[in-house]
Amino acid sequence: MKRLALPYRIPAEDVVQAEAWRLVTEDGELELPEALPDWDYQMNLRLRRSVRVDLDRAYAGSALASDAPLTLAAVWTATGSNLRGPAQRVPIAGTGTVPVELDVLLHGTELGGILMLDTALVLAEGQSGGSFAAPRRAGSVLWSDRRSLRLQGDATQFPMAVIDFTKTSFPDHAAWHLQIGERLDAATMGSILLLINERNEVAAAAFKNAAKPRPVDKVVLSAVHADAARVMIEHALRHDDFRDGASFEEDTLGATLMTLFNTLFPGSSISDLRLRRDQSPGLFTSDLQAAVKIFEVA
Repeated sequence: MKRLALPYRIPAEDVVQAEAWRLVTEDGELELPEALPDWDYQMNLRLRRSVRVDLDRAYAGSALASDAPLTLAAVWTATGSNLRGPAQRVPIAGTGTVPVELDVLLHGTELGGILMLDTALVLAEGQSGGSFAAPRRAGSVLWSDRRSLRLQGDATQFPMAVIDFTKTSFPDHAAWHLQIGERLDAATMGSILLLINERNEVAAAAFKNAAKPRPVDKVVLSAVHADAARVMIEHALRHDDFRDGASFEEDTLGATLMTLFNTLFPGSSISDLRLRRDQSPGLFTSDLQAAVKIFEVA
């Protein structure tokens, strides 16, 4: 394994013994999988990890004084939302091997795409004395590792919120509204938001019961899915940059719309579908209904 050449000494890799991240569920804990295909933006993630740090060897290997303050830090990054933040910081002191239990809660509305979890043993405060080879700046990394988790499957997913439409510019009796940004190069998770009208009891209940939907909930969810797909495809077709052969960066709005188009209309060209929408909007709507398989519920 290649190691980054740093301008200061770092201890051996095995001074930190880190167990695998564990996903905490209602049924207990399980080792974090490679992907969570059923995850959605209403689902927060509770994660735990047990770590053991050999402080004596960490200090000796990095030429730090034995009273230099160290911290075990966990940081998360989500490619879908382009957000990053601290998950937990645990100060470490003493001698010998010190156990640390990381226990973090990540909010689903801030996540999306690929979730990266970085764990690092860092110098908590700057140091002015000691060996010339020792790390001196606060935040100097002595050890680190990364674990990735894919949160989105093949289905298009986006964040949502339940609000009172009477306090907005949307029609009071509308059941839902999909907000979508104009920039195709912007991050998907910052560009799309599904709003549900809390005063529409049928729609609000369907999303509340989405994990275990009743028959009526499945019908509502199917209708919302079809309408969201229609809005997204029509939005894409209004952009000149959305064309056959176009390439967009991963997890951008353009890439999401291109994936949706290819999923719903495999083998079709964007120019043909745009022409169909312009010349026969009624047929285009029916084609879209067929593509999303509206009301085909289990």
